[in-house]
Amino acid sequence: MISNISSSAVSGTFANSLNENKELKPNAKLTASEDGSKNRIEKLKEAIESGEYKVDLSALSEKMADELLK
Repeated sequence: MISNISSSAVSGTFANSLNENKELKPNAKLTASEDGSKNRIEKLKEAIESGEYKVDLSALSEKMADELLK
């Protein structure tokens, strides 16, 4: 069942949890808010790797259901 769900539902939920919708250009200078976002991303990566990150199952299941109903 899970294999039938588009990865966009999962990645969209993950992106929303990161509150990141910006793309950084390779040579772009970081502003204070982008630098803070980068630090937050690094902290989230560490939390995922250590197993401390908790998935918002309610949001994930809602996105999965929406994707299935399309």
